[in-house]
Formats: sequence, structure tokens, C-alpha cells
Amino acid sequence: MSLFKTIFGGSEESERESHMAWRALTDLGQLNEIVNESTEKLVVIFKHSTRCSISRMALGQFEQEFNLEGKVVPYYLDLLEHRDISNEIAYRFGVYHQSPQLIVIKDGKAIYDRSHESIDATKLVDFV
Repeated sequence: MSLFKTIFGGSEESERESHMAWRALTDLGQLNEIVNESTEKLVVIFKHSTRCSISRMALGQFEQEFNLEGKVVPYYLDLLEHRDISNEIAYRFGVYHQSPQLIVIKDGKAIYDRSHESIDATKLVDFV
């Protein structure tokens, strides 16, 4: 299944192109990469439940607002497929698990997290 179908649920939902250069977060080892990357660029992790309409709306809104290509590295986590990674994110970065959730990583630490209707891509400019 393509990342597009993973994010938007395939044929069950309206298929639309994402302009985001999402990196799929599918392996626990990628968390070490995220920590390293975050010393040079801001990294965001979007935790998404593919079965939740609120999560789907938050993701769509985030994508519409996001305008920091090249300045922020966006990772996408499918919670239903990778709950183990979500649990490790909560432990490693000291954030309480929520869904949907946006977590901002800088210098290896979570410096900001929001969930549900509080997710706002325009706030990222404050951290770049």
C-alpha cells in the first residue's frame, strides 16, 4: 500500500494528492535518525489514526497550512500499524500519547506538542 493510501485510507476516503514530503515512520531505529536530524533542522512527527475522522481532519488542515518545506522535516506515523513506535515516542520524548498529535523535535528533545484541534502548522514558524 502506498504512503498516500496509508495516510488517507485508500479507496474508503476521497483520494487527493498530498503536497507534503512525508517520511513514513515505520521503524523504531528511525527515532535515532530523528534525534540526529533535529540538531540541524526542526523535525515534526504527526501521529495519525487512519480510522479516526477527527485525525483525518487535523491531518488535512495541517497539510493545508504547512509552508515550511526545506526548513522542517515532516514524519508521519500510522498509529494503528505502529503503536510500538508511538509508545517509544511517548517514553523517549516525554510526551503523553494522544491521537492525532503533532510533536516538534529540536536538538533531540520534544519542545512542543499539540493534539486534536490545537494542531496548527502555522505555529511551527515560531520554532524555525
